[in-house]
Amino acid sequence: MPRFALAVLVGIAVAAATAPALPARPPDAKVVLFNGKDLSGFTPWLKDTKAADPRRVFRVTDGVLHVTGDGFGYLATKGEYRDYRVRLDYKWGARTDGGKYVRNSGLLLHATGPDGNAGGTWMASVEVQLAQGCAGDLIPIRGKDIPVSLAADVVLGPDKRPRWSVGGTKTVFTGRQLWWKDHDPEFKELLDTRGRNDRESPRDEWTTVECVCERDTIAVSINGTVVNRAYDVTPAAGKVLLQCEGFELFVRNYEILPLKK
Repeated sequence: MPRFALAVLVGIAVAAATAPALPARPPDAKVVLFNGKDLSGFTPWLKDTKAADPRRVFRVTDGVLHVTGDGFGYLATKGEYRDYRVRLDYKWGARTDGGKYVRNSGLLLHATGPDGNAGGTWMASVEVQLAQGCAGDLIPIRGKDIPVSLAADVVLGPDKRPRWSVGGTKTVFTGRQLWWKDHDPEFKELLDTRGRNDRESPRDEWTTVECVCERDTIAVSINGTVVNRAYDVTPAAGKVLLQCEGFELFVRNYEILPLKK
């Protein structure tokens, strides 16, 4: 190949590699993230194997998205979103991390920056907890040089944990957990236990989680009940990630929707 032509091709490749990502946009119509057949709408990330998934931690089993729980990482949307609703159904599988504590996973919103920029495992994002007894909690996950924060109106429960409460005291969160409004203060975080007020379904049944992200606010619903709200959220746009955190998980009806008018 002539030297000039080679230089042109290299220049094109470099430009493509360094071109800025398209800005996140609100969806105009429903975006079906999981099509029930393959994972073509996603990219994987695992702490130990990076962008490769040789163990097929993320796979399709009997038409549902199957997270085997073998490792720590996430399945990321290829697109970035702002001003949207994300909704999915999930239920737990049998595999655990071998410990005695609750089954654990999460949905990471507004994920920003390079893969693994938060401790090599996550991306800077706002986590919506799916863990047993804590479904709907919010946790800012700071990335390397990427601050993440949110504010909420809270009250302290008998266990001194901050819970979202209408009319509560404005509190800024930059790393610690914002608990959902009716979290049982006597809940024991042990495998397959339930709190008195839990909104998620029993272990072998499907639970629906919906997150409404409008401007710099996030509202989380579990099985149709709003359990948490935050505002002054930054960043306010990005990818959506489904965690693998040592526990088997199944997901269906995974979609992005426009905000309701």
